[in-house]
Amino acid sequence: MAMYNGFSTYNRLKKFKVTDFELVQQDIFNHFNIRKGEKLMNPEFGTIIWGMLFEPFTDSVRKAITNDVKRIVTYDPRIAVDTIQLDEFQSGIQITITLTYLVENKTTTLSFNFDRDSRTLSQGVYGASNN
Repeated sequence: MAMYNGFSTYNRLKKFKVTDFELVQQDIFNHFNIRKGEKLMNPEFGTIIWGMLFEPFTDSVRKAITNDVKRIVTYDPRIAVDTIQLDEFQSGIQITITLTYLVENKTTTLSFNFDRDSRTLSQGVYGASNN
């Protein structure tokens, strides 16, 4: 029986119901898809990353993005963050986060690619395992 239930139409053909850890991943992805200040009645929600994609990848930009990622992933009480890694790639920024889903003590690595050319966000999930 699922502890958390949700609904998603993103990248789905027939399965719209998402539960538990899959729901947490979708919630984080959704949070990263919103620019900070864009959400009605909640201007602190969202990320600064979209506004930083065209900035030089200096130490101060890296630190600001890292702090923003920490703020976003710690927003969800169902998870604990183990590591955050930022890398610049040819057309954007890749963020790799290792986190633990506390309900099941399951650890996984999520990767988010913010592409400045296509202005899109893509996500990858790697190696979910129980601790």
